[in-house]
Amino acid sequence: MLAMMSAMLLTATPVHGPAAPVAWLGATPSPFAGDFPDSASLPVLMPLSMAVSPLALVASLPAVTFEPQGVPTQTIPPVGPAPLNTPTTGRDIVVTGRKETAGDPLRAVNAESFAVTQKVDDAVIGPVARTYKKTVPSPIRRGIHNFLYNLREPIVFLNFLLQFKPGKAAETVGRFAINSTIGAVGVIDIAKRKPFHLPRRSNGFANTLGYYGVKNGAFLFLPLVGPTTIRDLFGGAIDRLILPVGIGKPFTSATYTIPAGILGALDHRSEFDQTLKDLHDHSPDPYAATRSFYLNRRQAEIDHLHGRAEGDPAGMSGPPPSVVPFVPKDLEPGARAAPEPPAMGAPATQAPVVNAPTTESSATVPATAE
Repeated sequence: MLAMMSAMLLTATPVHGPAAPVAWLGATPSPFAGDFPDSASLPVLMPLSMAVSPLALVASLPAVTFEPQGVPTQTIPPVGPAPLNTPTTGRDIVVTGRKETAGDPLRAVNAESFAVTQKVDDAVIGPVARTYKKTVPSPIRRGIHNFLYNLREPIVFLNFLLQFKPGKAAETVGRFAINSTIGAVGVIDIAKRKPFHLPRRSNGFANTLGYYGVKNGAFLFLPLVGPTTIRDLFGGAIDRLILPVGIGKPFTSATYTIPAGILGALDHRSEFDQTLKDLHDHSPDPYAATRSFYLNRRQAEIDHLHGRAEGDPAGMSGPPPSVVPFVPKDLEPGARAAPEPPAMGAPATQAPVVNAPTTESSATVPATAE
């Protein structure tokens, strides 16, 4: 009997597994099932009872080991901006910028215009003005100066009215009447002497705009005009229209405007000759010194109208008693640094230059009469 059963087992037909994977109730499919051939293609040389046993199937699978691949070993920085108040490290990139000089956005163009104007002044205008000052007697030059500025008194009067200063407007009328009669049409400034004591005051429409808070605008250095601002250029144009429009002839005639323009330019240039020398010769940056001086004096005029500053009531129509150039720290390319003041007891070889912050009231020397 035993011999017969052994013979039957040895000669039995092989049993194949199912054609499709067997889904066991409650079991999770293996993620590695796709890595092995289909079980339907493998002959199973085992009894049917073992072919369908889950334990036998699991035991027949090869051992699988897991090794992590490509795991980063460095800390990955977070994406996005860093939180506020995050301390910086030595490898951080910091971007900085330089702010343009206030009130001078056309600095490059202005500096070039200043350089060209300076060459013309050194070659022509300066020598002619100094010749005029040397050859024309002082009383005659002073008479021309007084006559030209006496013609500005109506403009000064109107602007004092616009500024609601009736007292100074009345004094301006009295000054104009005295000098135009007793002073021989303004050639002699009698009004400033005893018993009148009416000093000449500078005023104009640009001052009125500044008095009511209108800013300078961009600084400009124009050929023939010289240093100015957008506000001063506009205000000066209004001032020059008052007499031709309000009176007419002779202020509209070329026989008056041309000689008056030439004499006014020579008078003003000769009056400011020493001031221009101080600004140009005693500064490492003549353009910056000129700009600074001009704007400071203009601001001083407006402050004087508000009663916030003491100063010469004649304003920019006369040269200052002395000049110490104000040079901003951002000098023009190629300019030398400002020299240090001489030590105590050492001889001074050059006028000291005062470094001042660049504010809107920094400024330049006037090149034309007000």
